[in-house]
Amino acid sequence: MLRMPVKKAVLVLEDGTTFEGKNFGSEGTAIGEIVFNTSMTGYQEIITDPSYAGQIITFTYPEIGNYGTNKNDLESKKTFAKGVIIKNLSPTESNWESEISLNDFLKTQNLIGISNVDTRAITRKIRSSGAMKAGISTETLNPDELTKKILESPSMLGSDLARVVTTKENYRGPMPKVQPAWPIVAMDFGIKQNILNRLSNFGCAPLVVPATITFDEIKSINPVGLFLSNGPGDPEPVKYAVDTIKKVIDKLNIPIFGICLGHQLLALAFGAKTYKMKFGHRGANQPVKNLKTKRIEITAQNHGFAVETETLPKELEVTHINLNDNTNEGFRHKELSIFSVQYHPEASPGPHDSDYLFSRFVELIKKNNYKL
Repeated sequence: MLRMPVKKAVLVLEDGTTFEGKNFGSEGTAIGEIVFNTSMTGYQEIITDPSYAGQIITFTYPEIGNYGTNKNDLESKKTFAKGVIIKNLSPTESNWESEISLNDFLKTQNLIGISNVDTRAITRKIRSSGAMKAGISTETLNPDELTKKILESPSMLGSDLARVVTTKENYRGPMPKVQPAWPIVAMDFGIKQNILNRLSNFGCAPLVVPATITFDEIKSINPVGLFLSNGPGDPEPVKYAVDTIKKVIDKLNIPIFGICLGHQLLALAFGAKTYKMKFGHRGANQPVKNLKTKRIEITAQNHGFAVETETLPKELEVTHINLNDNTNEGFRHKELSIFSVQYHPEASPGPHDSDYLFSRFVELIKKNNYKL
């Protein structure tokens, strides 16, 4: 049986709001942007999603840790989040796949957690005041001292975190079991393992490349398609990737599929603008309307920035909107084989309503009449 954490920890928001709780996972001090996720399951996939780089994750679901953790549910080789906030840490874990407890997993990742705090109050605070910086500490328990450190920390706005989480060298993703295997390039801005798995399941053979790859390097690989992955941070500073995407659009006749940060970077490549949202979309239950089919998709999302719909050029058509706030959730090029969505269609964790997007990508590749 897991021993419940007993060491005291404090959570302080940048406005001085303070919550006292119990430490679990690693000890120390962590500072980042505090956000909330509304998913009821999938805490391990969420914690290991590189899109949470620089952020402290608040889980709105009250009971976390009840099914443990395992190596099969890792979305990346290491965690990039700064900390974890939960209401109750389950005293036991029960699942046939469980290998170690959430408490022990956070320790292996040097990730600090705080439990026994009012996550509902924290979420309401973020929803009313907007995303803000915060800190968790087991060593600096004086709120004023911790607030000072928080205010001195860098803002998420203007932070190029894609460069932090991206792979340092090319590597092959899982090979598809079906034929033909379409060789594509996947630009890694914080790609999740399950995204690569879904691409493979639909017949793509992804070569994962750094976010800093140049156009000439992509051209030399000679892919039949380009995938732009999810990722953390502000898209505006990732100008090197935007420049590369522009050249691929102008000089290579290949389909392009973007998601999340990749969706935003694609919009920037066409001259549109992005902005920081008040508190973003994070969870596995975001309702999105497909404007072509009129169907409602329940989607998994994790982003704090969005595309300004009004700035999209006339050659792009809006395809999806968020039903909670009418923000942009997708667009396509009216003539070229280019489309993107703001959400995570591979949905790990979450629903699989959006699997058709992978099929569309492959169909566009086939229509380009490539021969392997």
